[in-house]
Amino acid sequence: MTRDEVLNIFRACGAMLEGHFILSSGLRSPVFLQKARVFQYASETEKLCRALAERIRTEVPGVTKFVSPAIGGIIPGYETARHLGVPSLYTERVEGRFELRRGFEIAPDDQVVVVEDIVSTGLSIRECVEALRAIGANVVAAACLIDRSGGEADVGVPLVSLIEYKVPASPVDQLPPDLAAIPPVKPGSR
Repeated sequence: MTRDEVLNIFRACGAMLEGHFILSSGLRSPVFLQKARVFQYASETEKLCRALAERIRTEVPGVTKFVSPAIGGIIPGYETARHLGVPSLYTERVEGRFELRRGFEIAPDDQVVVVEDIVSTGLSIRECVEALRAIGANVVAAACLIDRSGGEADVGVPLVSLIEYKVPASPVDQLPPDLAAIPPVKPGSR
C-alpha cells in the first residue's frame, strides 16, 4: 500500500484534521490524524492492517504474539494479528504504568511485536516495551500504521511502519505565528 493510498483512506474517513492540535506528547501540530474515524469503518481498517501485516511478515518473520498499548493500539493490533494468525494481547495503564492483565500470558520463546496506531514520539511503544521486558518478554520489534515522526522516533526496538508521514510538531513555546493565532484543541487520549 502506498503512502498516497493510506493518506487517502484517512482523508475519505474525515480523519485528517487541520487546525491547532495538542498532541498526546504535549507538542503542537497543524495536522491531527484522528484514527478513530478510520477505525469506525471495518473495511478501511482491514485494508490498512492487512498491508501492515504483510510488511511485518516480510520484515519480522516468526512473530508469535502481538501486544498493543491500550487503547489506541488495540484495534490495529487485533486486526493485524488476525491477518497473521497470531494472538493479540494488550497492556493497560495501572497507576500510570503499562501492565499485561486479564490473564494474558507471554512465554519466554514468544517473538513479540508491539503494535500501535500512530507514532509521534514513540513514548507509548517505549513504555509498553519496557513493561513487557520487565516480565521477561522477548520484544523483537514494534509496528504502526503511520510513523508521523518521519523515522525519528526511538521506540527502543526496530520500528516497522506502513508509511512515514512527517508532520510538523512544535513545543508550545516555539509555535509558528500562524499556529499560535488559532485556539488549540486536544483531540488525543492522554
